[in-house]
Amino acid sequence: MWYVYQLRCADNKYYTGFCGNVHERFAAHERGEVKFTKTRLPVVLESYFAFTKKQLAYDFERYLKSGSGVAFAKKRLR
Repeated sequence: MWYVYQLRCADNKYYTGFCGNVHERFAAHERGEVKFTKTRLPVVLESYFAFTKKQLAYDFERYLKSGSGVAFAKKRLR
């Protein structure tokens, strides 16, 4: 499985990511191993989406980082 996830940081900024194991990746964020979230701890896992195909997950992550994807996330996911 492949995952797209969204984290809410302590400064209320959002981080969208893509990975093969969402639990391990979230743990890496909590340990401060990810540059963007390192200075924004603690983080909260707001949502994640599972995909069977890597390309679909990657495409969805790219969409959520686009202008219309950010608007979609604000309206539907937060």
